[in-house]
Amino acid sequence: MSGRADRVRRVLLLTLAGNLAVVAIKLTAGLAAGALSVVADAAHSAVDALNNVIALALASVAAQAPDEEHPYGHAKFEALGTLAVVAFLSITVYELITSAIGRLVLGEARPQVTPWVIGAMGGSALTSYAVARYEERRGRELDSVILVADASHTRSDVYASLTVIAGLLLVALGYPAADAAFTLVVAVVIARTGWRILLQSVPVLVDERAVAGETIRRIALDSPGVLDCFDIRSRGPAGEIFAELTITVDGGLNVEQAHRIADEVERRVADRLHARDVVAHVEPDRGPSR
Repeated sequence: MSGRADRVRRVLLLTLAGNLAVVAIKLTAGLAAGALSVVADAAHSAVDALNNVIALALASVAAQAPDEEHPYGHAKFEALGTLAVVAFLSITVYELITSAIGRLVLGEARPQVTPWVIGAMGGSALTSYAVARYEERRGRELDSVILVADASHTRSDVYASLTVIAGLLLVALGYPAADAAFTLVVAVVIARTGWRILLQSVPVLVDERAVAGETIRRIALDSPGVLDCFDIRSRGPAGEIFAELTITVDGGLNVEQAHRIADEVERRVADRLHARDVVAHVEPDRGPSR
């Protein structure tokens, strides 16, 4: 588990470096052009970087082995960390909306759009895209909820940057209000990202079923000596699944034989689901009266 934690931290560090570079580019371009949408996009990327810092701390906690106080391990801290990501996204959305509406109402001076500003935004979009692809790929390889969630946020940065570029082009064509209008579009993109993260994280936190019971039942029934399988439960994120089930075996078997069958069921279910822990309870078959 420590090896996985080290790999997750390495991915987060590389992602943090990429996000900081994007923040620097966007902030410089936004301030130089006086473009609210570019500065807002820089703030969005800054949240990405802050999320990486939070994730680094949480990944270390989540990787700790189960202990007396946390017998099921600490994996939920990863899912809990994604709620912090959503909180920062909410703050960002609020700031973008209030700033954009204020600019639309007050009709402030139009931004100075130059080829350098457009190029800087295009370069930052490509960087964010590369960072998001890398983080998501490694997140799925490592079964890390927080890496996948953070990659989703970083990917939204790409869409936000492309939206901002479109707004800047309209400003250059003589529509200064496009800067503030497209800032509102960026806010919608960010809000959508937050909602998607919630859909991924809340089920883990409320112990929603991790795997369909029928899937586990089929694996158990394919094991030699298993006559039936019921009372199936599962919980936890991918890579940290806990499963519990009851199997029935021939009532004429001795304890050692019955437990050998249960051990095989646990091994098969764990291998197929990439589960952390599987517990198979054994009951003797009661025949037709059951």
